[in-house]
Amino acid sequence: MWIATADEIREIDRRAISEFGIPASALMEQAGFAAVQVVQEFLSKAGRATVVCGKGNNGGDGLVIARLLRERAHPVSCFIAAKSEEELSRDAREQFQRSVTLGVRPIFAEDETWLAEVRRALQGSEVGVDALLGTGAHGDLEGLILATVELLNDCRKPVVAVDIPTGIDCDSGREMKTSVRATRTVTFGLPKPFLFQGVGSERAGRWNVADIGYPESLLGPTQVLLLSAPLLKGAIPQRSTASNKGQNGSLLVVAGSNQMPGAAVLVARAAIRTGVGLVTVSSTKSVCETVAHHVPEALLMVLPEQDGHIHPDAVRTLIEKQEKIGAAVFGPGMTHEQGVQELLRDVWKEWTKPCLIDADALNCMAAGVEPPSKFVALTPHPGELSRLLGKSVDEIQADRFAAAREAAEKLQHPTLVKGAFTISATAGQPLFLNPTGNPGMATGGMGDALSGIVGTLLAQRLNPPDALAVGAFWHGLAGDLCAAEIGPVGYTASDLIERLPRARASILG
Repeated sequence: MWIATADEIREIDRRAISEFGIPASALMEQAGFAAVQVVQEFLSKAGRATVVCGKGNNGGDGLVIARLLRERAHPVSCFIAAKSEEELSRDAREQFQRSVTLGVRPIFAEDETWLAEVRRALQGSEVGVDALLGTGAHGDLEGLILATVELLNDCRKPVVAVDIPTGIDCDSGREMKTSVRATRTVTFGLPKPFLFQGVGSERAGRWNVADIGYPESLLGPTQVLLLSAPLLKGAIPQRSTASNKGQNGSLLVVAGSNQMPGAAVLVARAAIRTGVGLVTVSSTKSVCETVAHHVPEALLMVLPEQDGHIHPDAVRTLIEKQEKIGAAVFGPGMTHEQGVQELLRDVWKEWTKPCLIDADALNCMAAGVEPPSKFVALTPHPGELSRLLGKSVDEIQADRFAAAREAAEKLQHPTLVKGAFTISATAGQPLFLNPTGNPGMATGGMGDALSGIVGTLLAQRLNPPDALAVGAFWHGLAGDLCAAEIGPVGYTASDLIERLPRARASILG
C-alpha cells in the first residue's frame, strides 16, 4: 500500500472528480459512511454522538456523519465552527443543506455561548467526532478551533477523528500548537505520513484506511510504500532441496571489542537464525573466545589487537578474506578509536563485496572515513544519522521521511533510518516504510540483531535496498512475536533472535 502526502491525496481527489467523473458529493458520502461504521462501535443502541465540524470539506464529511447517525436512530448534536452557512466550502454547504432537510439541526458559532453548548453536548454523549480540519490544514491552531480541540480533549469520551486529528500536520506529523487526542482515526483512500511519524503517530490512536471509491489506478505509486508480507515474500531467498551450506551465503562479521564482545555474539547468532550458510567472526582474541562460548556454530578469525580493539595491522587479513565470503558486517561494538578508523579506512579502500555498515563503523564514517564505493547498506539510528548529516536528533525526528531522503542522497548509499516505523531510502526511489515492530524493541542489542539479518540477506545475494526492506520487516515481526508471547516490555535481543525462523515462516505464509 502506498502512502500519500496532503498534496498527493488532493491530486487523487481532483483526478477522481475531473477524469473519472465521480462527484465530490459521492466521495464525501462514502467518507461519511466509512466513518460512521467506526463511530457506531462506541455507541449503544440509541447512544448519543456529538459531531464537531469545520468550514471545509472535512466539515462536510462530519455533516454526512451526523445525518447518517440520525438515520440510524442515534440522537446527534452537530456543531459547526463558523458563524453562518456562507462561510462553508461549496461541498460542505451542499451537505449542510441536505442534512438540514433530513432533520439534522447544526448549530453555528454565532455567539460566545457556542463553546458552552459544545461542552454540554459532549458531556451527554457516548462519543465525539472530530471533523474540524482536514489534511490540508497548516499553521498553529487558534481561536475557535483551538478552543474546540481543547473541549474534545477534556471531554473524557472516545473521540473519532475524520481523516486526521485536528491540529496535526499531515506530512510531518507535527503538532500545530495542540491537537485532538483521538481514540480512533478513519483516514481515506491511502494512509498518510502523520500516522507514522511525529506526534501524529500518537494522536491518531488506532487507525484504519477506508475505501471511499477512488479508482484503483489513482492509488499509487507515490513516494512512500508501506511494506507488507505479501510484497516481500518473493524476495526472501529459498533453499533448493540439494543445497549445501556453501550455497546459502557466507558472512564475515567484523565486530566487537574487549569492552563490547556481546555485539559480535548477537550479530552472529542472528545471522545463523536468519539462515546463513556460514558466519565468520573476525575480532580480538577475547571477543572470539566469547563468541565460541555462545555461538559454537560460528567460525572464528582472531585478529591482532590494540588497547582492546582490532589493530590497524589486520587490514591485509580482512581484505584477503573477502575472496571467500559473500558479504560482511562492519561496526557493532568495534569502538571508533583512531586505530579502528585507520583499519576501516584502509580496508574499505579495497573492499568490493556487499557490506552492511552499522554502529561504530557509521561513527567512523561521520569522522571522515570513506565507505566502499558500491554494494553498501547503512543502518543508522537517529543519533548516528545526526552525526552523518550534521543535524540535531530533533531535526531528524521532526520529519523522518525527509531525513531518510536526505541521507540517501547525501551518503549515496541505501540507508535504513531505524526507530519506530523504520524507513529504508535509496536515492531516486520511493521510500520503504516498515510497519512491524513495537516499543519493547527499544533496548540494547536490537540493532546488532538487525545487522545479522541484513548481512545474511546481502550474503544471499539480495541487493542492498531489498536486504534493508526485508530485514527491517523480518526484524520487527520477530519483535512482535516477542511482544505477543512474552509481554510488551522486557524481552531481549536474544529473545527476538530465537523467533527469527518463525517470523520468516510467517512472512512466507
